[in-house]
Amino acid sequence: MRETSAELDELQSLLDASLSRSTAHLRSIVAERTITAGQLTGILTGMCTLALSTVTAKGEPRISGVDGHFLHGRWHFGTARGAAKARHLAARPAASVAHLRGEDLGVFTHGTVEILNPERGEPAADWPELLAYFQDFYGHDAFDWDTEVVYYRLHPHWMTVYAPDVAKLTAT
Repeated sequence: MRETSAELDELQSLLDASLSRSTAHLRSIVAERTITAGQLTGILTGMCTLALSTVTAKGEPRISGVDGHFLHGRWHFGTARGAAKARHLAARPAASVAHLRGEDLGVFTHGTVEILNPERGEPAADWPELLAYFQDFYGHDAFDWDTEVVYYRLHPHWMTVYAPDVAKLTAT
């Protein structure tokens, strides 16, 4: 868990606000089967496979898989600079991601991406810290980190969690 107290508070506020403005149907499923921001950050460690949804220039949805890392209360993920999803996100930065673990966990997030290491221009202020994390996870020589991959942070405006049995998720 890398989150500060302020980041946990912000994430909890987002989770609460998202659920409160969800449909009655979704609330009936999730309200008694959700977890706190602190519990969520303890569960979402390491790499989590995400289903990433982007939109083409024609407005057609596209879904693909990415390696997701939940750091500082936000999803971070990367792809090849030449990938279709990179073109979609460059032109239309709205995105949705879902992380599912069978029937035990569902984390659903909608937001806008920020490019962390643009090909041109300044990287995000925390890119050196994030790059060190990714290189430690994947290996320093896994990619040409400057030219081959692009990384994103999803700034969520809506996020909800379905977790009917937190004990099952936290059992080691």
